[in-house]
Amino acid sequence: MQIGVFTVGDVTPDPTTGTTIGEHERIKAMVAIAEHAEQVGLDVFATGEHHNPPFVPSSPTTLLGHIAARTERLVLSTSTTLITTNDPVKIAEDYAMLQHLSDGRVDLMLGRGNTAPVYPWFGKNIQDGMALTVENYQLLRALWDNEVVDWEGRFRTPLQGFTSTPRPLDGIAPFVWHGSIRSPEIAEIAAYFADGFFANNIFWPKEHYIRLITLYRERFEHYGHGRADQAIVGLGGQVFMRRNSQDAVREFRPYFDNAPVYGHGPSLEDFTAQTPLTVGSPQEVIEKTLTFQEFFGDYQRQLFLLDHAGLPLKVVLEQLDMLGEIAPELRREFDARRPADVPSDPPTHTSRKLARDAAPVA
Repeated sequence: MQIGVFTVGDVTPDPTTGTTIGEHERIKAMVAIAEHAEQVGLDVFATGEHHNPPFVPSSPTTLLGHIAARTERLVLSTSTTLITTNDPVKIAEDYAMLQHLSDGRVDLMLGRGNTAPVYPWFGKNIQDGMALTVENYQLLRALWDNEVVDWEGRFRTPLQGFTSTPRPLDGIAPFVWHGSIRSPEIAEIAAYFADGFFANNIFWPKEHYIRLITLYRERFEHYGHGRADQAIVGLGGQVFMRRNSQDAVREFRPYFDNAPVYGHGPSLEDFTAQTPLTVGSPQEVIEKTLTFQEFFGDYQRQLFLLDHAGLPLKVVLEQLDMLGEIAPELRREFDARRPADVPSDPPTHTSRKLARDAAPVA
């Protein structure tokens, strides 16, 4: 089981002090969070992609390339790379380059994002969102899987005899996750290509994600990639911890109440009861996180959101320390319940290279 963190990179006022850090400080803080995640023994750091205030991570590969140079073991990922508004040629080249710079420590999550105006900003129509997703991903796969590509589609100029450079490291493209909070079509795409399916699992009740993940598993088996329970699933999560649960609730409440996404809505108590958000002691986080396996089946990646809503970097680093303390127990418990023939981790560059090299030559 991979355990890590993801950031949305928001620049939000601290409601307890009224101060707002600048973009420079926020970007540097994300780097510090990634470095600390590796130091406390976590497996993954992922960044979102946004092109509008109050968010700063508009260039995920630049950020991840910098982090790659400052870390040794951490898997670098996205949470989300916009498949609809980015040119598939640029995605193919950027993430292959990141593969080489990180010695293969990279995968990416594709999605449509949640900011409607991003479509016209990049010359696209939101009404074409799903069609763009399908066509752009088909082209991305072709660019990674084939040395020379001839392509003609609906949404970009044709390609004739085109080779994207650099080629994927060792001839193995980055592993792809497809992120979704509502679209069964995305689960279908992930299943068809035997890619991973990532359910953000933050804002909605578990029943919503159970339907999407079940569909993905069923279609994964339908396409002949293995049993449904062997499909590769990732989940988001959101926690705030203190040694004493009452202290966690008291400290986190003003951040929750004023958060840019869910602030001024349901109470903290209602939200934690109805969604995966956990605010409490480390043991409470362990207990609630382990219930995800009961709801969604065995899964391979768990990412937590820690650094949002104006929380100071010092507090986020303290959260990482506690997450690093409980991560070994989470891994042990998840793996103890997992059948031996169900993957414990998602595919990595190393595991895929070993599998390819061990396969008999046709």
